[in-house]
This record gives sequence, C-alpha cells and structure tokens, in this order.
Amino acid sequence: MSSDTATHAQPGQATGHQPPAWQRRLRRFGYAGRTGPGVRERLVPPYAEPGTRLWEILGATPSAAARIARWSGWGGPLLVALCAGLMRFWRLGSPDNVIFDETYYAKDAWSIWEYGYEGTWPKNANERILDTPQHIPLDDAASYVVHPPVGKWVIGLGEQFFGLHPFGWRFMVALLGTLSVLMLCRIGRRLFRSTFLGCLAGALMAVDGLHYVMSRTALLDLVVMFFVLAAFGCLLVDRDKARARLAAALPAGEDGTARPDPAVAQSLKLGARPWRIAAGVLLGLAIGTKWNGLYVLAAFGLMAVLWDVGARRTAGAHRPYRAVGRRDLGWAFLSLVPVALVTYLASWSGWFATSGTFDRAHGWRHSGYFRHWADSPEPGGGGYGTGGTFDGLLNPLRSLWHYESEVYKFHVGLDSPHVYQSNPWSWLVQSRPVSYFYESPRAGQEGCPKDAAEKCAREVLAIGTPLLWWTACFALLYLLFRWALRRDWRAGAILCGVAAGYLPWFLYQDRTIFSFYAVVFVPFLCLAVAMMIGALLGPPGASETRRVVGAVGSGALVLLIIWNFIYFFPLYTGQTIPMDAWRARMWLDTWI
Repeated sequence: MSSDTATHAQPGQATGHQPPAWQRRLRRFGYAGRTGPGVRERLVPPYAEPGTRLWEILGATPSAAARIARWSGWGGPLLVALCAGLMRFWRLGSPDNVIFDETYYAKDAWSIWEYGYEGTWPKNANERILDTPQHIPLDDAASYVVHPPVGKWVIGLGEQFFGLHPFGWRFMVALLGTLSVLMLCRIGRRLFRSTFLGCLAGALMAVDGLHYVMSRTALLDLVVMFFVLAAFGCLLVDRDKARARLAAALPAGEDGTARPDPAVAQSLKLGARPWRIAAGVLLGLAIGTKWNGLYVLAAFGLMAVLWDVGARRTAGAHRPYRAVGRRDLGWAFLSLVPVALVTYLASWSGWFATSGTFDRAHGWRHSGYFRHWADSPEPGGGGYGTGGTFDGLLNPLRSLWHYESEVYKFHVGLDSPHVYQSNPWSWLVQSRPVSYFYESPRAGQEGCPKDAAEKCAREVLAIGTPLLWWTACFALLYLLFRWALRRDWRAGAILCGVAAGYLPWFLYQDRTIFSFYAVVFVPFLCLAVAMMIGALLGPPGASETRRVVGAVGSGALVLLIIWNFIYFFPLYTGQTIPMDAWRARMWLDTWI
C-alpha cells in the first residue's frame, strides 16, 4: 500500500533528483553508484520478453515457438482457468441437497427474480423443492433478510437458466470462481510483469480447498471475492495507464532518455480514468453483496491515492502529496465513493420497484420488507407520507435507511453460539473449518463398500488447502519485510488486499463469525505465495546453481500443495470414503 520510493538519478542518466546525502559523501571516496532504469521504465516497468526455449525443446519450429510465446500472456491464464473450471463444474450438483446456508440464499435468489424482493417460505420448503415432482412453495409476503441483494441476483441467474435445484443455484458461483482464477492469472502477470508468476498465482487459487468449496456452494462470500478481485485488477490497470501518461509527458534529453520534471509531475492532469470508475462500480457491487465490502472500498481508495503519490514523486514532484491533493484526490473520491454508492442503491431496484398494496388486516403486501415503512402512519411506521412533493422520492430512501439500520443492529448483536464459529486469529492456520454437509452411509449404501466394518463418511468441509495456507503465513512475513524495509509497492498492494478482507473481522470477535469469510482475501494470499516463490527462484542475474536450487525448492513446494489438495479432494466434493480414510484427514482435533 506504500507509495514508490523516489529513485535518484545515477551517473550516466539525466539528472532531476539530487542523490541522497550518503551517496554524495561516498562519491568523495570514489563511489559511483549503480546504474538504474530510466524514469520511464520506473514509471511503467516493461514486461519480460517471453522465452521460446521450452517450446523449441518440445519440438516447435523457431517461428512457431515465437508465436506460442507471444500468445502465452493469454494462453497460459486461459489454460489454468480451463483446468479450474473443469474441476469446479465436475459433479456440481452433488451433494443433491441443500447444504449449509444454501437454505437461505438459494431460495432468496429464486424469490428475488420472481418478485424483486425476498418472499416467505414454509419450514418444509427444502424437502418440497427437492421432491419429484418439484413443488415451489413461495409466498409473496415479504421476508426479513440481512444481506443486500446483489449476490442473490447473481445466484438467481443460474436458477433462471437451470432451475431451482443444486446445479442451478451453484452454477453462477462456479462460473465466478472459474473467472476469478483467470483474472488472478492476468492480475499477477501485470503485478509481477511475469506470465509465469501470474499463472502460478492463479494455479494456486485453483487448488485452494476453501476457494474450491466456496465455488461449488451457493453462498455470498465468493461473489464478494469476485467483485473485490475485479476491482483490484481495474485499479492496477488504472495505475499503469496513469503512470504511462506521466511518462509520455516528461521531457527527454538529447539521447532520448526521459528525465524527471517537477513542473510536469506536479501540474499534469491525468484526464479521464475509466478503469477507476469501473473499480467504483465493482466495489459498489461488492458492498451490495455483503457489507464487508465497505472496508475494501476504504482500503483500496487509500491505496489508489498512495499510488498516485508514488507516480508523481517518481516523475519528479518535490511535494507529491500536495500535487495529488490538488490534481487527483477529488477525482479519486468521486470515481470510487459516489459511484459505489449509486451502484449500491441501483442494486435495490427490485425492492424499490415494488409498489405493493395495503389493508389493515394484513398490512403491506406484494412489496419488499420495510419498503413502505416511511409511508405508513401505523404504529412502527415512519409516518412520513404527508403527501409532500418529494414523498415519492424521499420515502423509499427513508424506508431503505430504516431497513439498513435494523440490519446493522442485527449484525452487531449477533452472538448466538455456533458449533463451527471461529475467531479470526485462527483463520490463517485454518484451525476451525466449517462442515457444510455430513452423512454417515451404512455399508452397501451411497458408495460405502458392502464389506465395510463400520459406517463410511461423506462430508463437504470448507477448509483451505492446509499446506498452501501455512505457506501463506510465511509469505505474508516476507511481504511485510519487502514493504516495510524495501518499499516494494507490489508487496504493499497484496498486503492491502489481505488487510482489507481480514483485519476488519477483529473488530467483531464477540460476534458469531466463520472461517469461510476468509475466501475474500484468498486471491491475495495466492499472490503472496507466488511473490515469495519468485524470490526463491532467484533474480535474473543469479548464478546457475542458485537458480537450480531455487527451482527445485519452489517446484517441490508447489507439488506438495497440489498433492495436499488432491489428498483432501474427497472432503471438498462430498465423496463417500471409509471412516478410517476420513479420520486420517482430520489432522487437527478442531477439524472435527
């Protein structure tokens, strides 16, 4: 999240910044300094040229190898996403049951597409939905729900295509899970300027158990993750484009090398920034899915401003914070906060559109919960319906504000104990996962061997791939070092994503919360591990021995993570396994 450190002019380069005092003192003793990249390369680092050696070894002609390498920036991510998609859509309808909180969101999603708001379901609704023939016992009486509608609109889209059954309500979540792997590959490529490290980050997320299970379950948290990751990617593109404009505006010397220029750096207007506006829309959709997106909006807004500070400092601004305050801060706020707010309000359009009818015997019907609170003169109503000119505009907003205030009271007061609740301190080591589904088939039933000495186990366990998460703990420590002591902006950006999705939950340690909320920052953990592996591989100028040792160690680590995912795969997919095999996978007592 840090801004870039000013890179000072070196011998042989155009001057714009004075070197630091310690360099000036050492020059009296013959110190010449290191030659660094020019200011344009520091503003927009180039991508590494893709290599062709591997493809030539595999038998491709030099021209074919060059074409393959040229398309690897998209070909690699698409291949990783294809593998992730095949895994996520494999037997997506299994278990053929309503698992964990699907009992809320799958039905609310169907209702919101039917009425524009969440209706009421009887207690035996799940059984009737799964019956053959199916019965959908939905009543149009409004139901009180505690999450905004975007995630339910998304889940309901799959139900509109495939019907109200497990495959239908899981389809869109699986699709977003697959697309998020593709996005992470491309985001990692842009962040690290390396197609390999980008694809590695995406591949790690493809084999993360928590992301995998959440991609196959109709809950809201993976939808939040998708919009947060997409917003991060948009801000990353905006960063590159804004810095490219600064680089293009800098004056060049006789040798064509650009030099820092304080006047340009402090006064240049960066113009329209559509990618930042797109980020505002996506963050509004994240907030419209679950409110924890608000913290991400605040964190990403601060990060984007600090990126602007770093860009103007690198371009030569003597007072970059003042320059950003004058040129960028206002537009950054308008691009993110009001855009997110308007997007959030627009997501309630179905609720706003329900006019409803009123009678004293039943109250308001055919309208969303609290939709006419401000219109109602009855006890408990807002009583704002005075027939004023602006009642038609203001009363729905007043009603929504009242609804949201009641939901806030619910969330902060939610402290009912749950067997699978966990403290956020334990999330990174995955000490208390959540069991979404569990059955104990008898011998000869549902895939349990006929000669089994005891019952088998069939479970869907929302747990991250343990070796990946435990590796991520060390990767986060490495990134803290890179950010705090080396001022590496990439480390700061990844840490910002982790902090935005993770740290706010420490404010609610007395609340009933679960470890699967951590799926929101899983992409950033994978980026952290990829960055650490990139360091283990060694810099381009390292010796061959150093590179070989780094490659062997990194390759072994990645293979162990993949093996760990395969080992736990039956617990991610609800496969029937012998009880001894299930016990062998319960590495910690707290997993039971």
